[in-house]
Amino acid sequence: MKPRQTGWFVKLCAFFALTYLTVPILVIIPLAINSSDYLRFPPQGISLRWFMTVLESSAWMGSAAVSLQIALTSTLLGVSLSMLAAVALVRARIRFKQAVYALILLPMIVPHIISAIAMFFFFADIQLGSGSLAIIIGHTVLAVPVSVIILCATLQGVDSRLESAALSLGADRFTAFRRITLPLIAPGIASAAIFAFLSSFDELVIALFMASPSTQTLPVRIWNAVLFQLDPTIAAVSTLLILVSALCLVAANTLSMRFKARM
Repeated sequence: MKPRQTGWFVKLCAFFALTYLTVPILVIIPLAINSSDYLRFPPQGISLRWFMTVLESSAWMGSAAVSLQIALTSTLLGVSLSMLAAVALVRARIRFKQAVYALILLPMIVPHIISAIAMFFFFADIQLGSGSLAIIIGHTVLAVPVSVIILCATLQGVDSRLESAALSLGADRFTAFRRITLPLIAPGIASAAIFAFLSSFDELVIALFMASPSTQTLPVRIWNAVLFQLDPTIAAVSTLLILVSALCLVAANTLSMRFKARM
């Protein structure tokens, strides 16, 4: 095949792949604006009452607040730890660097159900129990690998000679990092924070094991609603989650494009 024909073939395959992935997700939106009292496709009428039901429900909004609090806290902890790890992996000369990198990425490789069971028994042994703190620790563990990958790639694109020049002019290492490196990798930090936030905000398995009766994240409440109360409210909540995820991904892509333009 000619290069031009190959390009069109690749684009066609990408289009069908994206369609296959997105259509099942987009079906949720007509279910959410359905005027019927139960899930029905195609919808018999258009109504926003299920969105109003979610926004006026103290249970749903309380779970959303819990998810937001946990996601923001785990994002802050995960990105901070990932920054330290990325600087050590990229800038420092340490032994067994590849083994350390593989160990950091292990939570991404191990199935979440295995991690959730291990954390559940570990927290029970140390008498931490369940609740927000246990979920935050679990989500931080999951956020670190993604953040480390992004920050390592970002740091590798920054010329280390810039820091060396700052050191030669009298700055200490912390000042050189804060004044030179940190502004250059700020888009990468923002991208890592966005993906860490999404990995926590949408996570179910660990939250399902660690949730207490008074601490239910939004995915856990959706799970319980699917089991015991199947109505269009679930579709409305899912649509709002899709919107949040889409906005976060658009923001991450915008930051990535700006970073590439600056480089």
